[in-house]
Order: sequence, then structure tokens, then C-alpha cells
Amino acid sequence: MRDSEGRNIEYVRVSITDKCNLRCLYCMPEAGVEYMPHDELLNYREIQRIVSCMTRLGVHAVRLTGGEPMARRGCLNLVSMLKQTEGIDRVAMTTNGILLRGRVAEAAAAGLDALNISLDTLDPAIFRQMTRCGDVNDVLATICEAVDCGLRVKLNAVAVRGLNEGGLCDLAALAREMPVDVRFIELMPVGCGKGLSPVPNDEIRQRLEAAFGPMPYIDERRGLGPAVYYRPEGFMGCVGFISAVSHEFCEHCNRVRLTPEGQLKLCLNHLTGVDLRALVRGGCDDAALTDAIRQAIRNKPRRHGFADAIDDRESRRMHRIGG
Repeated sequence: MRDSEGRNIEYVRVSITDKCNLRCLYCMPEAGVEYMPHDELLNYREIQRIVSCMTRLGVHAVRLTGGEPMARRGCLNLVSMLKQTEGIDRVAMTTNGILLRGRVAEAAAAGLDALNISLDTLDPAIFRQMTRCGDVNDVLATICEAVDCGLRVKLNAVAVRGLNEGGLCDLAALAREMPVDVRFIELMPVGCGKGLSPVPNDEIRQRLEAAFGPMPYIDERRGLGPAVYYRPEGFMGCVGFISAVSHEFCEHCNRVRLTPEGQLKLCLNHLTGVDLRALVRGGCDDAALTDAIRQAIRNKPRRHGFADAIDDRESRRMHRIGG
């Protein structure tokens, strides 16, 4: 369906947990957080029901996120449930890759089509500094498993000034050696990210061009997200840029989010949404649930307004709203 700005909403990001096995600097505080009680989370049948209602409005793709989705027991069962839902033709997952190590083939057999794997650096010491507890070798092993299984693989890197900016070319070079896309996502001023210094994507692109030569623009759709892709000569994969801050792409936004506790979230930086858990557990039928989703999507905010003074600005950390 189309919202009031004429944007075609075809994609939902479903956060299934606020738990994570890492403590990344831009996502969670070092001391950890108080997690949501399990009974406050949507169960898998409730998620499937909501997604099924969304398919009647034109949604055909689902991405599972968290926190870390693999931190919730039965995550791959949900993958299978969603892939078998009529109207859904693509199920993907965003993950840090660590808990998925050794289980990628199982995920593919369950119906997973694609993986976005977070990887901010190849340097083991910097990786541990940024994640506070992770081993980069676990992530690299999962990437290799995913490629071997034939999954569509994208690597997501968030550049933080003074931390990982020196190794960005090494990250991009993975797309030269492997059939993966390496995407640089600008640090957004949400949650813990507000206290860190971003590296704008225009600066990163200049660095990569200095290292790899001209990067021709790839005029093809490589998924449902907002990344803009380039392919330097000799690269198997592409280099992508998601520049939500420096090059706002709100006019082309095609997604909504479902938080772990069941809020249909219409924009990352806005609280505006609707409590679908209350409707589902309050006994509404599918027609009423679908209509509530329809009405909410029609009121999707026009812009994220990161630099603006907005009344309903999101204040929660990323692990609570879905990465």
C-alpha cells in the first residue's frame, strides 16, 4: 500500500528481541540493560499473524532483527513460519553472526534468503573494543558459511571517528575477494550513537576511491533497502553507502518496523506508531488488525528529522527498537 506521501510500503523489519550477546558502543551501554520480560514480547504466532495481515497491504519481504535475533530461542523456526506465510517471498536477517556460526546451513534450509552481517572492523583488538566482548573470527567464519550456502550476503559497517576509520579500506576489500556487498552505514544520532562521532559517507567514498580507483555506480536494485552501490574494477561484490544523515532518502522509504513488544513503528526517529500487541491480545479479528495497520501506515512521517526539533523524537536505544 501507499502512505500519504505516495511511498510504496512493501517491507517490514521485525525485531524479535532486545537481547544481544554483544555490547556495541553505538547500540548498548557497557553495563548492559534491563531486558523486557519474555511475556511482553510478541510470540512467534503473533508475529506471523501480524505479518500475514501486512501481506494484504502489499508487504512481501521480512527482515528479522534485534538486538540479536539468534539470541532468542527458536529464531530459525520463525524463519520457516514466515517463509511459509502466503504473500511473503523473501525472509532475511540482520545479525552480528556470532551465534549463527555453525548454523547457517540450518538457516538456509529453514528458508532464509539473505543475511546482513554487522562487521565494523577486521582488527581483532578494535573489534573487541567496539563490541566490548566479541571475537571477529566468529563473524568471519559465519560469512564464509553463508557464502558457501549460496545466501545473499551483505556486510554492514558503521564508521566511528577515532575507532575503526583506519580499517575501512580493508573492510571494503572483502567485496573484492568474495561475492558479498560491503555497505557503510552512517552513524545515526539515536540512542548511544548520539555520544559518538560519525565519519560521513562522502569522506569514506573518497578514501575508497583513493585506494581502489574509480567506483562506477551500479544502476541495479540489490535488495529493498536504501543503499547506493558502486563496483570498483576487479571486485566480485559491490561497495554500498547508506547515508541517512548526510543524504536523506526519506522520500523513497519503503519500510515500517515492528518492535519486540509489538509496536508498529513507522519511522526510526519517531515514536509515532500503533500498539499491535494490544490489538492482537485484545481479541480483534484479522480485518480490524489489517485496518489498524493500514491507517497507521497512511500516517507515516514524511521525514526522520534527525536535525530537527520534533515532538515525538525516539529516545530508546537501538537494541530496543530494532537495528
